[in-house]
Amino acid sequence: MKSSPHLISPSILSADFGNLNETIDLINTSEADWFHVDVMDGMFVPNISFGFPVMEALQRRATKPLDVHLMIEGPERYIERFRKLGAHVITVHYEACKHLHRVIHQIKESGALAGVAINPHTPVSLLKDILADVDLILVMSVNPGYGGQKFIYQSIPKIAELKQMLIERNLNPYIEVDGGIGLHNAERVLQAGANVLVSGSAMLSADNPMEAMKSLKAIGQEAFKNIQA
Repeated sequence: MKSSPHLISPSILSADFGNLNETIDLINTSEADWFHVDVMDGMFVPNISFGFPVMEALQRRATKPLDVHLMIEGPERYIERFRKLGAHVITVHYEACKHLHRVIHQIKESGALAGVAINPHTPVSLLKDILADVDLILVMSVNPGYGGQKFIYQSIPKIAELKQMLIERNLNPYIEVDGGIGLHNAERVLQAGANVLVSGSAMLSADNPMEAMKSLKAIGQEAFKNIQA
C-alpha cells in the first residue's frame, strides 16, 4: 500500500467549461494532487464528455499530473496519444478490454502509470490475475457516465476486500475511488483502504472549492502525524 497521506484528484467533469482555465488554475494552486480527467465515448457509458482538445488545454496549463480515466471502448487505440498529451496515469476499464493484460503493458510501455477500473457490479476477485501488473486500481462507487451521483455504500467492503488481496500478495498499487465522494464519506473510504480520492461536484461546485479541497486533503492527516511521531 502507498503510504498515507492520501491523494486527491478533482474531476474536471464538474468544471465550468466556459471558464476551464479558471478551474485549472484553481486546482493548480489548491492542495489537490492530480487532475482527474474522465473521457467518455457514449458507447461504453451513456454519455459523451470530452477528448483531445481538452487534454491539449490541460497539457498547456496544468502543473499537476493528469489522471486520465478512459471510459471508452477499445482504449488501446488511443493510449499513445493520451500519453503524448501529458497523461501521467492512464486507467482503462476491466469491462472494456478484451485483452486487458496487453493493454496494461501498452500503457506501461508508453511511460504512464497503468490503472484498471471496475464498475460497481464487477467483483474485485476478477482482478486477481492482473494485480501484479498495475500501478493503480480504480473502484467505481457509482455507475460510470455522469457526475453528481450518490455514493454506493457497498463499495466500502469491496475496497476493504481489495486491500486485503493486495496485502496478501505484498503489492502496493494505489487504490483510487471515484463517485459520490465528499466530506461526509471520505474518511470511511480511506479507512477501508483507499489512498486516492476522486471528487467532482462536491469539490468544484462547493461554495468555496479551495477550502473544500483543503478539507478533503486534511481528513485523517492528524491521525497519520500521530502515528509517525
